This record gives sequence, C-alpha cells and structure tokens, in this order.
Amino acid sequence: MEQQVENAVVEELDQQLMYQYAQGDHQAFAQLYNKHKGALYRYFVRQMGDRQLAEDLYQETWSRVIKAAENYQSKAKFTTWLYTIAHNLLVDHYRALKPVDNFSDKAEAEHELEALLESEELSPESHSEQQLKANILSGCIALLPQVQKEAFLLSMELGLTAAGIAEVVGAGMEATKSRIRYANQALKECVQRQWQEQ
Repeated sequence: MEQQVENAVVEELDQQLMYQYAQGDHQAFAQLYNKHKGALYRYFVRQMGDRQLAEDLYQETWSRVIKAAENYQSKAKFTTWLYTIAHNLLVDHYRALKPVDNFSDKAEAEHELEALLESEELSPESHSEQQLKANILSGCIALLPQVQKEAFLLSMELGLTAAGIAEVVGAGMEATKSRIRYANQALKECVQRQWQEQ
C-alpha cells in the first residue's frame, strides 16, 4: 500500500514538472529528463540491439516531449505518456524496416542487463557464475518475440502493471497479460535449458 501511495506521489510530481515546463520552466524539464533518461535509453537499447539507432530514437522521444509540452494534458501517467511516445517511435521504425529482415544479434544490446546482475563484492567464482547467468538471460531475452520482449522489459525496467503496459503499447489487457506470461515462461525454459548445457 505504501508503495502505491509513493508511486502516485512520484507520478503527480512528474505531471507537475511537465506543466511547469510547459509554462517555460526549463529547470522542470531538466528534472524530468534526469529522472527518466536512464530507463528510457535502456528501453531502446534492449529493444533494438543497435546503440546508434537506440540513441536516435531516444533523442527523438525527448524532442517529441518538448514539442508536445504546451499541449500536455495529464490524461495518463507521465511515464505512460512518455513510453507511449517511445513505443510509437519503435513501431514506426520497425514498419519502415519491415521489408528487410532486421533480426540482428542482440547480445551487445543486452550488455547493460548483465551489469545489473554483477557485484564487486562477489568472489571470482561467484562473479564468473553471475556473469554466465547474465549472459544466458540476455541471450534468452533477445530471442523473445518483439511484443513479448517489450512487455517483459516494461514490466521489469519500469515496474509497469499489465494495465500500464496495455496502455503504452495499445493492446488489450488479456493480450498484454498473455505476452507477459509467455515471456516469463519462455525465459524460464530458455535459461534452464541453457544453464543445463553449461
């Protein structure tokens, strides 16, 4: 319950900052940018696998936030609004590439996920095992179908609920729940299979 109240307060603060930015307060935009830049950048990197393209779409997302500031209305949470912009840019990008098969190696894009699982306090053996697990997980995430990967990353990275993810990606609630469930199931099976092969 406390977490829900805290999340609501944080979202309300984000909305206030966006309104202040729309009124010309550039410091408010700087606060929003600094708060959301890391998660938004990781969202693109993990979705695309190409850091340069991820950087381009990341910058375009912030550009669209800036352009939309004066018309911003808090019909949804700020994070939902921000990631809807990001999702739409991804969809547009993949539509433009549809004639071309764009399934490249995603291992490098998942490198940051590995860093989340590492710790300086681990012994060399534990560190090596954690590194191996991170590599396996990264590879398994890369193998997920795009819609499952996006739902999983929005859930994992932002802690969005199924309802929040459905709103971001424009899918129904049941479809979103299925994507998350199938992603979790596929990851569990993939990680177990690859771990046993080691």
